[in-house]
Amino acid sequence: MRDENRLPVLVGVGQVRGNRDRTVAGAREPIRLILDALSAAASDAAGSGGCRLLREVDAIDVVHVASWGYHDLAGMLAERVAARPPHTFGAPVGGHRPAELLDRAAARVAAGESRVSVVVGGEAQASVAALARAGVDPATDLGWSAEPGGPPAFSPDELGSPAMQAAGLVLPTRVYPLFENALRHRLGQTPAEAAAWAAELYAAFSRVAADNPVAWNPEVRPAAEIAEVGPGNRMVCEPYPLAVNAMPLVDQAAAVIVTSLAAAREYGVDEEQIVHVWGGAGAVDALDVLARPGYGRSAALESTLDRCLAAGGVAADALDVVDVYSCFPVVPKLVAGHLGLPRTAVPSVTGGHSAFGGPLSSYSLHAVVAAAGRLRAGRGTALVHANGGYLTYQHAVLLGREPHPGGYIGDPAPVDTAGPAPRVVPPAGGDATVETATVEHRRDGSPAQAFLIARTADGARFAAQTAPGDAASAQALSLYADGPANGAGSEVVGRRVRVAVGDTHVVVDRI
Repeated sequence: MRDENRLPVLVGVGQVRGNRDRTVAGAREPIRLILDALSAAASDAAGSGGCRLLREVDAIDVVHVASWGYHDLAGMLAERVAARPPHTFGAPVGGHRPAELLDRAAARVAAGESRVSVVVGGEAQASVAALARAGVDPATDLGWSAEPGGPPAFSPDELGSPAMQAAGLVLPTRVYPLFENALRHRLGQTPAEAAAWAAELYAAFSRVAADNPVAWNPEVRPAAEIAEVGPGNRMVCEPYPLAVNAMPLVDQAAAVIVTSLAAAREYGVDEEQIVHVWGGAGAVDALDVLARPGYGRSAALESTLDRCLAAGGVAADALDVVDVYSCFPVVPKLVAGHLGLPRTAVPSVTGGHSAFGGPLSSYSLHAVVAAAGRLRAGRGTALVHANGGYLTYQHAVLLGREPHPGGYIGDPAPVDTAGPAPRVVPPAGGDATVETATVEHRRDGSPAQAFLIARTADGARFAAQTAPGDAASAQALSLYADGPANGAGSEVVGRRVRVAVGDTHVVVDRI
């Protein structure tokens, strides 16, 4: 007989959206948004008894907040809800963290170390940007926290290895297209076919977001509109127009409450509200993107999904609910391909990072909230996938309407999946073969700068960037050098190029 004191369950979920109009008057700092989401989760769990539940919380985990700095946000939250939890934790940056923290909270319940814990996260990037435009200081003018206050500092090392930084590969908008272009080549698709697939996915996501009350962009967008590049949907980095990039300038927060099944019943949680946390799995790839075996697949992603489903004894086609991280189309494409989902599948219950919103590290906490809602409505099992870094960190969790026969089956400790990689050398002059590349465009739509990962004749790998404004080199590496950006395009992966090396940039010619 299962010990109900060691069965982890979700009992309360809450999420909020704020200041969509981006006004000074509507601005609220992240801790306020998070407290509102936490209050909603407490009410969802135990109605009028929710305050008591929060006072007796024994663990608070906070997903990294990027829009405002706090010395100890978990401690501040505990003080605000009059709790004294022995466990508080503020996670480092990473979009995988919500799934990992939920898995760890469930593991503590299963080990008898916790009865009531919360996982929270939130951002106020839209308000911070609006206040900056208005010349309003949030701390001095609006009373936002000044301990430490302001946008948190970060180390340049967090952007990537020295070789990545030298090659300009320090922004997600530049790095994820490298994976997309390599995946397209591996699948044998043309640029037009791959772009159409991305547009279809994100159009479907927009239909989900249209029914989500806290979505940032709850408007249905047809695939043709998403695919068409123009003034309102400029190309960012090939092949991704703005419509398939994540939208981080949002004010959104979410909270979930995890208890044991015994504690849920003690607090009077309605049985129909209870969602079982079966457990999950995680993996990490080489932190240096240049140390990956290749770019057309992700070992960490595949390992995470395989081990999560195997531990749960669930086949991919038996999942009733799936939410996949969708900061850029390559991530849901990789997941869908590995799980064998049909092209018509819509792997999102939020609406995705573009339509629902991409509150940086905390997006997948909203996915857990939405998945819990689907399970309460009668679905059987749900998988929530989360991604961090540059396809670096992966975590997935399984949720169920009923308890798993084996109780908690998770393993929150990530597995290292870094594999053998080609030798990395400094940018090399002479003939080379493009392993993957992307071209960044200006706001007026013209090519601005190219970013290249290539192989020398002896198989060594190097990464480089062309000089800003070197239109000829950008054209040499562009998918759309022979056709319009919203239609035909020519393959760049596998293309032979001639490279001339300068002090900090390279010049590239097509062969």
